[in-house]
Amino acid sequence: MTNAIPELGESRCILVTGSNTMEAHPLVASYILRAVEKGASLIVVDPRDVPMARFATYHLRPTPGTDVAWLNGMMHVILAEGLEDKEFIAERTEGFDALKKAVAEYTPQVVQDITGIPAADLVAAARLYAQADPAALVYAMGITQHTTGTDNVLSCANLAMLTGNMGKPGGGVNPLRGQNNVQGACDVGCLVNVYPGYQAVTSEEMRNKFEQAWGRTAGLTVGRTINQMFDGALDGTVRAMYVMGENPVLSDPDIAHVRKALSALDFLAVADIFMSETAELADVVLPAASWLEKDGTFTCTDRRVQRFHQAIEPLGDSKPDWWIVSEIARRMQARLGGASTAPYGGWNYADPQEINAELRALTPSYAGISFDRLEELGSLQWPCPSLDHPGTPYLHKGKFSRGLGRFTPVFYQPAAEACDTEYPLLLTTGRSMFHWHTGTMTRRTEKLHQEVPEGYVEVSAADADRLGLYKSDRVRLVSRRGAIEAHAWITRRVPQGVVFAPFHFAEAAANALTIGAFDPKSGIPEYKVCAVRLERVPAPAAQEV
Repeated sequence: MTNAIPELGESRCILVTGSNTMEAHPLVASYILRAVEKGASLIVVDPRDVPMARFATYHLRPTPGTDVAWLNGMMHVILAEGLEDKEFIAERTEGFDALKKAVAEYTPQVVQDITGIPAADLVAAARLYAQADPAALVYAMGITQHTTGTDNVLSCANLAMLTGNMGKPGGGVNPLRGQNNVQGACDVGCLVNVYPGYQAVTSEEMRNKFEQAWGRTAGLTVGRTINQMFDGALDGTVRAMYVMGENPVLSDPDIAHVRKALSALDFLAVADIFMSETAELADVVLPAASWLEKDGTFTCTDRRVQRFHQAIEPLGDSKPDWWIVSEIARRMQARLGGASTAPYGGWNYADPQEINAELRALTPSYAGISFDRLEELGSLQWPCPSLDHPGTPYLHKGKFSRGLGRFTPVFYQPAAEACDTEYPLLLTTGRSMFHWHTGTMTRRTEKLHQEVPEGYVEVSAADADRLGLYKSDRVRLVSRRGAIEAHAWITRRVPQGVVFAPFHFAEAAANALTIGAFDPKSGIPEYKVCAVRLERVPAPAAQEV
């Protein structure tokens, strides 16, 4: 997030898109609702009638996969009516003329034809966002999990810069991370193309820096994305895999493809706190400690680093993840000729505080975030480059990190898979309030299980009438990749032509249906759009007594 979560409470207009915030990020939602109570306007852009839409001034419901079109359409309206921040554009940005030319064709009527959003509603929402000061844009995986996810994000940045809503409190572009500490994992280098702190592995300067710190193994190249790893398992270029705290057998798209890839490996190791569906396929399962059983930090979605403390001793033979990874690395080094003599090349950490010291030494944005300061202050937001720096609540104050903010023109492209007569409905996937991710933890919690004990499919009343469905009928949802069965939930939450299924349930795994298509720039899967058909499952015949 460019801004801090509490700042949302001070925004005058908040545009929420691709986020079922009240169910998936309820604490963030509380700040948004606080702003609405104080008189802020709320625009929700989501195909589904999510709970946040009840509080919205405008709820725009685009066809899934058409986000670039309506974002460009809002910018078209803002420019046509002279509502752009001319001073900000002139002083803080570059590439404006190219953007202006790109959005010229996205008139409200053209956008209506592509997205289904009424032209008048698009115009009204664009005016509302442009005239508010400050205005915040909040998005989640409903924006990113598309083959055009990168373009969607660039469009969000274009809109915020066009209206001068960058580099000020209460504004910005604010992505909501999908899991706890995803932000922290990215910050410390768990991406295929960067060292910790987003320092590019393709930079000779960065390679030399980490070579000196870590030893000869630091000369990395850009690695494989998750989908490339699975493809590599099938073509024989990846022979072993270590999966840590992840359950791709349920969470990744086209899970038949995932199972086939994992089964093709020579060796699979999984570290987790429960025996997940992925762990069941492993040659070795390493018991990991839960967050209650270890020390460290979490980094929140708004770059806020917070300290946490071990509450209980690890149960059984479980160990913290840092210890497991370090121990594997030490044993591999011993077999391959001994530890590196570089300052941080030995994997000889005594505790998380030593890992934090290495992170601070090698990562400028974390240099001032020590355990001692976190104990004293409670939290710090990066970038925090020194021990006397207060942290950074919002980014790009005065200037962008690259100097001028760059407008990047993007154009609408359809989703990878379109509907046809055989598969006439669009499936979109997501989460429910009561379960989290693949249900590895929440489905073992009785109270949460009682709330939503099994999978379901949201179906519009119009589609239910056409198919002859009644409340709680069982249905079969079929795509070109697989089929699942679940109960139908006939609801206004989804528009005609769209169905929704949560992905938490192994027995009705939505990702058995989703397409293995990916954003070519980011490698993110297109979870949010695929073509399906819906079939009523006949009730079992009554048995004679």
